[in-house]
Amino acid sequence: MIDKVFNKKDQKSKRKQLRNNATSPEQILWQYLKGKQLGVKFRRQSGIDEYIVDFFSPEIKLAIEIDGESHFNDEAKQYDELRTEFINSLNIEVIRFTNKDVTQNIMGVCQAIRAVISRKLLEQQIQLNE
Repeated sequence: MIDKVFNKKDQKSKRKQLRNNATSPEQILWQYLKGKQLGVKFRRQSGIDEYIVDFFSPEIKLAIEIDGESHFNDEAKQYDELRTEFINSLNIEVIRFTNKDVTQNIMGVCQAIRAVISRKLLEQQIQLNE
């Protein structure tokens, strides 16, 4: 039997706690992602195996991470690399922005996300037509 990969029950309270205590940059970006404003549905604090990503669109297999100061030391960078490699192995793309990106250039962040969404939707359409 294949283990459940997404939103495991044993992480439910942690995901809820993270949603209820979102960082300011997460709250800012959520205002632009919620309600399919960028064309696809995103979920906040979504579980992917043992990891919880800030935002996830199952429709296009895209995870978005917002990195604060805690992500910039060598140990955290190594952990993030391993985490990203694992998530990529599930055919999920991970894109990252810093807190500063979101707070100082939200329109640029949204433009970058829109570009990835457009590319992924086009890739899906091409696969359907093959």
